[in-house]
Order: sequence, then structure tokens, then C-alpha cells
Amino acid sequence: MPRIGIEPKRRAEVINATLICISHHGMDGMTLDKVAEYAGCSKGVVAYYFKNKDQLTIEAFKAFLAYYSLKIESEISSSMTAGEMIDVTLKHILPPNHEDTGKKLNVSQLDGVEAMFIPYEDQGRLFVQFFTKAAMDRELQEVLARSYQADFQGIAKILDHGQRTGDMHVEDSHHAAYGPLAMVVGLSFFRVANIRPAHGGDNRSICEDYVRSFSLNGRRGIS
Repeated sequence: MPRIGIEPKRRAEVINATLICISHHGMDGMTLDKVAEYAGCSKGVVAYYFKNKDQLTIEAFKAFLAYYSLKIESEISSSMTAGEMIDVTLKHILPPNHEDTGKKLNVSQLDGVEAMFIPYEDQGRLFVQFFTKAAMDRELQEVLARSYQADFQGIAKILDHGQRTGDMHVEDSHHAAYGPLAMVVGLSFFRVANIRPAHGGDNRSICEDYVRSFSLNGRRGIS
């Protein structure tokens, strides 16, 4: 049995290893044995923290979804304009296409939010694997619903802030918040399938244009 003092670190290593395993081998190919191999521990250690594959999958999904909200919350401040807040949000939930080979996946908060990272290609593969599994799994659907409800509320608050400051015009912030999240889901699937916009470029520009339509000050794009 692991020593109590190392439990948070070991548990985080198992979650990270689970996400790496799912990204490399798919949901069906993820096993407790493979997770243990990636985590550098025994299968018994994995089973000590997570009694079976289903529980491990749920906790890994929660960590995957929490990664985005934690990164966004760490960068948003009350001094920002609504447009700047949206910039930060989109930068994380639909990051620009870039090369980040060599950087390790880490969704643990133990070393601070700034140390958390999911490589670009891993994000796409994990997104598809988890969403596909959630289509047939009620527990994963509930995890996803709770996460997206929080996302809706967060984006709606930003849009309300823009309305109050006169930077944006939004008649119904909750209805408007539905749009970018729906686009993120669809555009993420398109990215994994390598379906590009008709005129090329990064497909996140579709979502940028939608959010820009709320602006009243002629902002140029979303970085």
C-alpha cells in the first residue's frame, strides 16, 4: 500500500498516465495494466486509487475537463475587457494549431496551474475518445453536462460584462453563450478529421467571427 505522504502525487501520476494511455491506444485499448506501465507503478497501485476501469475513466474525464476551466480562470482578471476575457477563453478551449512536440501531458494542480499542459494533438484525440464514450455512458454524460453548464454560465457572465461596459451587444447572454460552445465541439471534431475551412487556415476563425459579431468597438479578431 502506498505511503500516505505520496498519495496525491501518485494519484496525479495515475490520472496523467490514463489520459496518455487513452490518447495513444483509445478508450478500448486503455487497461489498468497499461496505465500502470505509463505511470511507472504496479497494477495494484492503480487499483488502490481506482477500483476499476470505469471509475478511472470518469476521474480522468473530470480532470480533462477541469484542465480547461482552471487554465482560463488563472488568466482572467476583473481588469480585462469582455473581449480580452473571450480571447483567453477561446485560446484554451479551441487553441491555435501549433507544434508542441516534446512537452509532457500534465493535468495535476500539485505544481501550480501554470505547469498544467495537454499537447495539442492529445487534446484532439482525448476529446473524440471521451465524447464517443459519453454518447453511450450515462455517468460520463452527467460529468459532461455539469462541466458545460458551468461553461455556459462563465461565458454568459463575460457577455453580460461586455453588455454592461458597452463593449458588446447581446440580447440574451445565455442563448449567445450556447453558440461558441457548440462551435467548439463541432470544430474540434473537424480538426481531428482534418476537415479544413474551404479557404484553408485554422478553423477556429469560424468561432472568432461569431464572437466578433457581438463587439461594438471594432475589435480585430481573437488571439
